[in-house]
Amino acid sequence: MNKKKVIDFIGIRKILFAIPIVIVAVTIIANCILGVEMAIEFKGGTMLTYSYDGEIDTNAVKSEVEKNNLGAVTVTTGTAVNGSANTVQISFSSSEGLTADVQTEISDKLKETFADNNLELVNSQDVNPSSGSEFFLKCLVAVLFSFVLLVIYIAFRFKNIGGLSAGVFALVALVHDVFMVYAVFVFCRFPIDANFMAVILTVLGNSINNTIVIYDRIRENRNLYGNTISLRELVNMSITQSITRSINTTLTTGFAVLTICVVCAICGVTSIMTFAIPMVVGLVCGTYSSICISGPLWVLWQEKHGKNYTGTDKPADKSQKNLASKGNVDPKKLMV
Repeated sequence: MNKKKVIDFIGIRKILFAIPIVIVAVTIIANCILGVEMAIEFKGGTMLTYSYDGEIDTNAVKSEVEKNNLGAVTVTTGTAVNGSANTVQISFSSSEGLTADVQTEISDKLKETFADNNLELVNSQDVNPSSGSEFFLKCLVAVLFSFVLLVIYIAFRFKNIGGLSAGVFALVALVHDVFMVYAVFVFCRFPIDANFMAVILTVLGNSINNTIVIYDRIRENRNLYGNTISLRELVNMSITQSITRSINTTLTTGFAVLTICVVCAICGVTSIMTFAIPMVVGLVCGTYSSICISGPLWVLWQEKHGKNYTGTDKPADKSQKNLASKGNVDPKKLMV
């Protein structure tokens, strides 16, 4: 088998920490200058649903409606509940709904522009801003509640390696992932909508899975090597052993999402882009945080506040020490 040198993640931690800090700073500045648009689910507004015949270009519909300068507009296609007709839904995000006269004006213009599609208004619905705010608050509560449960779970599962601190720094990595997804919405000028919450929850699941895999490897190596290696060597080795799996998983998932992006772009379906693009970035950032943030931060905490944390509660047995001394198990080399 080939030997691969253990990567010194702890040694280059300043660089690893500096990268997300710079991105956070730039995002905050961009957010203050550009702001971010809230979709109808959170801000309130009006949704107009039309039935149509044949094929319809959602981009053309969006361009036509945007000429009215009524704020952020989202256009999606679907089918009626009974499946009897194709539908196109136009959402106007605003703190105030559209008046009846404005809705009539929009409908008349669309019917004229897309006469071949026989557009017919089938539903008009106003979304109250207070309902949108309540929905947004519930989403935040769900995310925060999941954070608390994850910290508790990690604290119990990895109590032999300082489970509470491990859970806290896993949470720091998750907050990093949430902010990076938010950065995508800021820079790509996507409205914060239901896709944002869907991406957040999916990315959090992938990120915490990678983090738990690394913690589990730390626990296994701790039991194997005992006090024969330092904490930094232990964590560097564990992360290096897990990095290939984490990257391969991310690449596989990311490639599938990118494929969807390409197909949708070719077919002219742009609505899914607000999910797919942030998803790809979130997967990459989630892998980065698991590998480069949670582990190194946990080491720094243990070195300053841990209770003589250098190995297992029990010293490694003689057979383990002999393996390390004979070079059969070299903590500075990784067998892969």
